[in-house]
Amino acid sequence: MKKIILNILLLTVFQQGFSQKKDENIGDEVVNIVKPYTPTISDAFKVKETPSLDKEIAEPKLPILYQIFSFPVASTFVPSKGKAAAVDQTQFEKGFTNYALLGGGNYGTLNAEVFVTQQLNRTNYVGGLVRHLSSQGNIKNTPLDSNFGTTSFDGTYGNRTRNGQWNIDLGVKNQIINWYGLPLQTAIFTDEMIAAIQPKQSYTSLTLGVRMEAKDGLLSSGQFQFKRFSDKFGSGENRFYVKPQIDVALFDQKIKADFIIDYVGGSFEKNALTPQAIKYNTLIFGTKPSFMYKQEDLSIQIGAGVFYVSQTNDLQKEGKLFVYPNIKASYRLVGDLMIAYAGAEGNLHQNSYADFVSLNPFVSPTLFIAPTDQSYDLYVGMKGKLANSVSFNVRGAIINEKNKPLFTSNTFNFYSNPSPYAYSNSFQVSYDDIKTLSLFGELKADFSKTTSFAIQGTFFNYTTSKAAYAWNLPTLKLGTSFETEFTDKWYAGLQLFFVGERKDMISTQSLLTIFPPQFSQEVQTLDSYFDLNAHVGYKYNKRLTAFLKGNNLANQAYQSWANFPVQGIQVVLGASYKFDF
Repeated sequence: MKKIILNILLLTVFQQGFSQKKDENIGDEVVNIVKPYTPTISDAFKVKETPSLDKEIAEPKLPILYQIFSFPVASTFVPSKGKAAAVDQTQFEKGFTNYALLGGGNYGTLNAEVFVTQQLNRTNYVGGLVRHLSSQGNIKNTPLDSNFGTTSFDGTYGNRTRNGQWNIDLGVKNQIINWYGLPLQTAIFTDEMIAAIQPKQSYTSLTLGVRMEAKDGLLSSGQFQFKRFSDKFGSGENRFYVKPQIDVALFDQKIKADFIIDYVGGSFEKNALTPQAIKYNTLIFGTKPSFMYKQEDLSIQIGAGVFYVSQTNDLQKEGKLFVYPNIKASYRLVGDLMIAYAGAEGNLHQNSYADFVSLNPFVSPTLFIAPTDQSYDLYVGMKGKLANSVSFNVRGAIINEKNKPLFTSNTFNFYSNPSPYAYSNSFQVSYDDIKTLSLFGELKADFSKTTSFAIQGTFFNYTTSKAAYAWNLPTLKLGTSFETEFTDKWYAGLQLFFVGERKDMISTQSLLTIFPPQFSQEVQTLDSYFDLNAHVGYKYNKRLTAFLKGNNLANQAYQSWANFPVQGIQVVLGASYKFDF
C-alpha cells in the first residue's frame, strides 16, 4: 500500500511539472488500479537468552589487584572532651570487719560476743570469734539447779586467691548443764535425797580442721577434722574424718566422686545398769561416685554409694559392706518458675557422743554408740517462683533407716552411791528400724529490700519395728519468720515455732512399796507447744546499735524433753559495736 500511494504521488508531481512546460490538452483518461490486499502474520521466534555453544571454553579468571595510596591530610578538627552523665548513686553503708556485742536480761542471762579479723596481706587473713551465753536463774518448780552456760572460741587462718581458698580452723568449747528434770509427778523425793543430788555436767571439746576449695585441678574440695570430746564423768571420745571431692570433665559432662574416711572411738566409765565400762570404735570407708548429665532443661545425676564399716565394742566386732543409690534428677517445666525434681539416695551416718549431746544435752554418760544405716531416701518435689519475689518448695519423701537413734528417759537406778543422772532425770539412746513418711512445704517472700517473710512446715508419720512409738520424735513441725526495717534506724523481727506431740517412757514409782522404792515404765505424751520470739533494734550510728530480744513471749511452760520445763518469758537488752583496726 505504501508503494502504491508513493507511485501515485510521484506520477501526480510529474504530470504537474510536464504540463507547465507545454500547454496542451491531452484529454481525459481514467486509470483504475485494482490489487487484492491479503495481510498475513509471520511466525514469531523467541531469541534464546543463553545460546547453546558446541564447545565451552573455560576462561581463566584474571587476578584483580587493589592498591590504596594513602596521603596524610592535615585536620584542624579538635573533638570536645566528653562528660559523663550524672547518675544517682546508692550510698552503701560502710562495712566493718570487727564487732563486739554485750547483753543481759532476766534469769541472770548474759550474752557476749567478740569477732575480730585482720587481713595480713593481699591473700592471707586471720580471724577469731569468742562467744558466751549463760543463765543463772532457776526455773519454777524445779528443786534442782537449772542454770546453764556455754563459752566457745573459734579461730581461723585462711588464704584466698583466684584459683581457690583454704582455711585452718581451731575451736575450743565448754558447755555446762544440769540434770534438773526430776519426775516429781510420778515419784517421791525427800529433801535429803534432793540435797544429795549434784546434777551438774560439763562438756569440753577441742577441734582442729582444714578446709580447701580449688577451681582448677582434679581435687575440687576437701575437709579434714579432728575432735576431742570429753565430760566431767570421765567420758572421752576421739573423732577424725577426711572428705575429699574429685571432679572430672569428660565429653562435656561432669563426673564427681566423694570419698570419706570417718573414725570415732571412745569410752564411758559406766553403762546404764551396771558399773561396767563401755568402749566403742567405728571406722567407715566410703565413696559416692556420680555422673552428671545435662541437656537443655533436664539434669540427671546417676551414681551409687559404697561403704565399708568396721565396728568394735564390748559385745561384738564385725565388718559390713553397704551399697546405696545416689540418683538425682530435675526438669525445668517453666524455666525457673517451676522445677520438678526427684531422687533416690542412701547413706551411712556416723554417730558420736558429741553429736548426741548437741541434739539433747541431758543424755547420760552411759550411751551405746553405733552408726545409722539409711537404706534409702526416696523423694519427689517441685520448687520455683509464684512471682518475682515469692518462691516455694514442696516435697514428699519416704525414708528407711536401720539403727536410728531414739532418746528415751532413763529408769531409776540406785547403787550404793547413785549417780546424779540415775533418778530418771537423764536420757538414754535406743536404736530401732524406722520408716518415715514426710511431707514438707516452704514459702518465702521478699516484699522489698527491707522486708521478708518465710514459713515452712513438715508432717511426719513413723513406722517402727521394735518400739511402740518413735520416742521423742514429733509428728508436726512448723516455723515462720518475719524481718523488716521500718526506717534507716529501726528494724524488727518475729519468729514462731510449733512442735507437735511426742511420746516418751518415764519411770513411775509404786506407792505400795516406799523403801526400797519400786518403779515401772509407762508411756507419757508430751503436749505440743509453740515458742514466740521477737527482737527490735535501733541503729544509733554506723557503729553502735542497740537491741531488745524477747524469747517465749507467750510464757508457755512447755517441756522440750520429758520433765525438763523451759524458762518463761526471757528478755535481753544489749548493744553491738562495729569497728576497724
